[in-house]
Amino acid sequence: MKINFYKDKVCLNVLTKSLINAKEINEIMEGHVVLGLLTANYNSLNEAIEDILKYKEVTNNNISIGLGQGNPANWKKVARVSKVVQPKHINQVFFAVGYTRACIENDTSFINALVSPTGKVGYLKINTGELSSYSKNDAIVPVETVIDMVKEMGGNSLKFFPMKGLSCKDELEYVAKACAKNDFALEPTGGIDLNNFEEILTIINNAGVKKIIPHVYSSIVDKETKLTKIEDVKKLYEMIKKVVG
Repeated sequence: MKINFYKDKVCLNVLTKSLINAKEINEIMEGHVVLGLLTANYNSLNEAIEDILKYKEVTNNNISIGLGQGNPANWKKVARVSKVVQPKHINQVFFAVGYTRACIENDTSFINALVSPTGKVGYLKINTGELSSYSKNDAIVPVETVIDMVKEMGGNSLKFFPMKGLSCKDELEYVAKACAKNDFALEPTGGIDLNNFEEILTIINNAGVKKIIPHVYSSIVDKETKLTKIEDVKKLYEMIKKVVG
């Protein structure tokens, strides 16, 4: 099963921790969403698999299995849960994309590769793994080369994280243009909220990126219920319609 993109271009990625919340978000977004379920929230593989399969059933598999705050220590957990669940969307650190594609044994699940801004336009940090993220020297690679590497590993997109909103706008613009030129998807992540969402989406859309999966997480989560706010999802969907047309 493949992701359902609005106008074949945008699919929203938001968190959920409730079956009712997940079902409601899915309905509001008319299926143009993948709901983030974080492996960090489960104590074991069996617990994660058992629970996530329930979400798969009520959302037509519009789910996204995640690490949890980009924590690379959960990379293998993500792969193993995904092997059983077969979700539409998978979040993964750069080095584990190939492992994950082989593990799930399908070509339809959408796998991203976590890469980070460097402060230097045209380059990405790819040492986002459990050990490499703590390396003394970062692996800084040209964006175009990174895209080729992710393609070779069986990945579908770059997860550009942490963006810290629009703090790396120039880098985002370059990455978006590179993804468009190389027919690759882009997933902006980190610090995205109702105030900057439209501008970020517009930058990527105007660059010509064919598939966009913006991640909007904690900024729209209710502090008391810990659930993604339905009214905010509605606002985001309206922005998507406005930008994409």
